[in-house]
Amino acid sequence: MKHQKLVTLPEISKRMSKVKLKRGVAEMMLAKTLWHRGVRYRLNYRALAGSPDIAITKHKVAVFVDGEFWHGHDWETRKPRLKRNREYWIEKIEENMARDKRNDGILRGAGWSVIHFWEKEVLKDLDSCVEAVIALIPTQNRANIYPDNVLELQMPMVAEHSVAYTLPNSTDSE
Repeated sequence: MKHQKLVTLPEISKRMSKVKLKRGVAEMMLAKTLWHRGVRYRLNYRALAGSPDIAITKHKVAVFVDGEFWHGHDWETRKPRLKRNREYWIEKIEENMARDKRNDGILRGAGWSVIHFWEKEVLKDLDSCVEAVIALIPTQNRANIYPDNVLELQMPMVAEHSVAYTLPNSTDSE
């Protein structure tokens, strides 16, 4: 659908140009935490409908981190509060919401599990979001997924002044 020409103030236009479409803070926090837990994925995988922010191809899990404004969080409450370019934004956001539903249907039809998080949800409660994604991975395939504290368990804290040591069976002569 072709949108009408958006008329806006230069300062608003400048601010909107800074909005990231890919690899935002919340998306990258979730992705990096999943990676450290042993979950391997592709970012913004264009081969799938909707280009999921995180696509766990091995287990067919598509993860989307949606911005509250762009994807219509609490839309019935927010819609009446739009002031500038009201018709444009209502059309744009409702189109985004319809596209999200369409893409979810395509992915589910292809056997993918789809999960959406609101950006603020990831920022406020990252651990719950990570656990929700891991819960979508079949139980028999979770062998390579690490618990939250795996790094603490495997890597003891290094003292400020470490001491050099040699490994057993070293080839160095004594």
